Amino acid sequence: EEVEVAPPKAHEVRIKIVATAVCHTDAYTLSGADPEGCFPVILGHEGAGIVESVGKGVTKVKPGDTVIPLYIPQCGECKFCKNPKTNLCQKIRITQGKGLMPDGTSRFTCKGKQIYHFMGTSTFSEYTVVADISVAKIDAAAPLDKVCLLGCGISTGYGAAVNTAKVEPGSTCAVFGLGGVGLAVIMGCKIAGASRIIGIDLNKDKYAKAKEFGATECMSPQDFKKPIQEVLVEMTDGGVDYSFECIGNVEVMRAALEACHKGWGVSVIVGVAAAGQEISTRPFQLVTGRTWKGTAFGGWKSVDNVPKLVTDYMSKKIKVDEFVTHTLPFDKINEAFELMHTGKSEVRCILK
Repeated sequence: EEVEVAPPKAHEVRIKIVATAVCHTDAYTLSGADPEGCFPVILGHEGAGIVESVGKGVTKVKPGDTVIPLYIPQCGECKFCKNPKTNLCQKIRITQGKGLMPDGTSRFTCKGKQIYHFMGTSTFSEYTVVADISVAKIDAAAPLDKVCLLGCGISTGYGAAVNTAKVEPGSTCAVFGLGGVGLAVIMGCKIAGASRIIGIDLNKDKYAKAKEFGATECMSPQDFKKPIQEVLVEMTDGGVDYSFECIGNVEVMRAALEACHKGWGVSVIVGVAAAGQEISTRPFQLVTGRTWKGTAFGGWKSVDNVPKLVTDYMSKKIKVDEFVTHTLPFDKINEAFELMHTGKSEVRCILK
């Protein structure tokens, strides 16, 4: 559709989107399964672009700057931003959840009708408007059709390993789900010095890529008669030091926790389960020293760290190019969704 994108108001930034990727979160809302989904809406939250104009009071960015829009902002003033233990800025959470800008209105119209924003970013549009606390200014030399992935999936998985779990050298890790986020977790575990990284996925087509990223072995739960947690406990002399659930399946979350070593094992939930689902295990699992954690955007305080992640990519400390399996023009967006649903080994599809 052709849409109108209004100029930015005070403390807002209008961005020309150069590249955006398609993520399962977009598909989840699109499917109608997300109870917080508002329609009609412009989806997309993994993007990169150039600042086109800024509203009154904007000081951190100017027209021409290269930026990544952020679905978790960083205002620097709320109690969450002031606490080093979290990255969950709450400044604009209420309006963002309702699909609106902080002043309670939208900048998008189509044929005179208001269109909702999505995750405070709406990158599936040639132009978008975001709050000024929801942009990270990055190195102008960075290729936007690659670093757009640092707006969600790669940062999430990498941070789950290095920030949330704080994986230690010589440790054993298990990663459940070998999509883009799972591969980023594997990369993080490897960079942190893990000596054994076990990838778990039903789809064996994903194993070669997982090994390229640092998995030492891969396995499918379907190849065993026993529950996968029992198999892992046996294979690792009591369980893994760290496990990661990168799917959003509550049964797998339980398996990931129970695959952890007694006394010190840590399991991190990275995947987002459908609304209303609940996790369960026996309390004795936690009484005997396992820890169950969760992470959002890998624990990175976004405005501060996304530029650093771009720098780490530019200096080859972290991989980004290797996540890109398809690049399509923006008008082929529906093909990108098809690839995501049917793709045997599709990791991330970039739209230019």
